[in-house]
Amino acid sequence: MRRRDVLRAGAGLGTAALAGCLGFETRSAGSPPPVVEDRPDAVYLPSHVEGMKMAGMTTQGRYKVGLMYSYAHRFWTISQEESGLGTNLVELGDSDVHLMTRVLDSETGQVLPDLGVDVEITRDGEVVSQETIYQMLSQKMGYHHGANFSLEGDGTYTVNVSVGGMGIRRMGGFEGEFGDAATIPIEFEYSRSARDEIAFRTLENAGERGAVDPMTMDGFPNATVPPASDLPGSALGEGSVADMSLAVRVLDDTYLAVWAATPYNRFVVPNMALSAETGSFSGELTPAIHPEWGYHYGARLDSPPGETTVTVDVPPFVSRHEGYETAFLDTGSITVTAE
Repeated sequence: MRRRDVLRAGAGLGTAALAGCLGFETRSAGSPPPVVEDRPDAVYLPSHVEGMKMAGMTTQGRYKVGLMYSYAHRFWTISQEESGLGTNLVELGDSDVHLMTRVLDSETGQVLPDLGVDVEITRDGEVVSQETIYQMLSQKMGYHHGANFSLEGDGTYTVNVSVGGMGIRRMGGFEGEFGDAATIPIEFEYSRSARDEIAFRTLENAGERGAVDPMTMDGFPNATVPPASDLPGSALGEGSVADMSLAVRVLDDTYLAVWAATPYNRFVVPNMALSAETGSFSGELTPAIHPEWGYHYGARLDSPPGETTVTVDVPPFVSRHEGYETAFLDTGSITVTAE
């Protein structure tokens, strides 16, 4: 069994269904299809796809938080092993829902990666569940935080979403923002019958290279990287490591920036370690966020770059939904040169 298939059992809400569910069938009670056998070491089409429901959306200061839920489902967490990164399957257990949050800047609408998010679920003032939820990538949602939760039947719940201050570099209009923590309560009505109305369908071509289309939510965008031709600055080149796209550009002559994206849907890939060698510079590219440049990895140089080698030193330490768990697990380098 491959190291990325190491299994570890574990366990860690509604209104109208979100757009993007047309063509789905209603899920019957029971487990999802088995995990695809002989999966490629790359992004692939999963065994099934699910819709979701929006439970609520609240703004507090610069933080805008959306809360969504779907059926409880399997996902993979990441662990560090002697041979590199390994994946650990989290089974459904007796969970009722898979709870998802996404945090945006309320002014620009930009998704804010690299945040710690805790969730406390209460009912009638009593705590039902409380835990730190995982940074995740899914083919329907891209970057978000999520985990499976058990509830106490139908009723009204309050989900207190605690957002930790952002530790990465903030640039431009984001400088000095998102440093403070905040706790944002979202109240919603949950019923199992409403959950069971969420769309679900299996895929006949599961296991093939590719990705399903992302789900769209009005006023609540996914965290994506624009096409390389639309990125700011001057292009140095592009390449791929472990099925992850890397676009390398230089801004203002001396700022080296790298955007990491999933193939097909070009979702932002956060929480990894990159380095670069070019001219007199050899060092780390630190994660950063800018209102116009978005989330990227970058460093200031003493002079304009020439031939540049970008290395993935530590692959993205982010949990994955089915279809991503076999990709983005290896290190590697690309070398690019300005035209």
